[in-house]
Amino acid sequence: MSRADTVHFRYNQAILVAAVIAFIGALPLATARWYLAPVLLVPLAVGVWAWRAGTDADRSGLRLRALTGHRRIAWPQIVELAGDDRGRAVARLDDGQVTVLPAVRATDLPRLVAASGRPLAGPDR
Repeated sequence: MSRADTVHFRYNQAILVAAVIAFIGALPLATARWYLAPVLLVPLAVGVWAWRAGTDADRSGLRLRALTGHRRIAWPQIVELAGDDRGRAVARLDDGQVTVLPAVRATDLPRLVAASGRPLAGPDR
């Protein structure tokens, strides 16, 4: 499976820019006293999350990426893809669990399904 066959969904990169600005803004405070240095960890964590978090979709399944880890879900495990009332995309799995797909909006669902290589099925088909 080549990397070109993978569809990537990521959060808006303005979050990363805001984290960099917050980090620079926190530097004077963090360098004023040694015990204030952990203040820098907050914008650093937000920046890493903004850069890393999201959903990757390919023919084998979905890879949900978070700040510190990832989860792989194969397409046969997914019973239903839908949007929730907040406009986020969610997947209902064969074990009944409902999982929010990071950085995927309900309007992105056709593109997500197209990455699977399977036809789009709906209630009218």
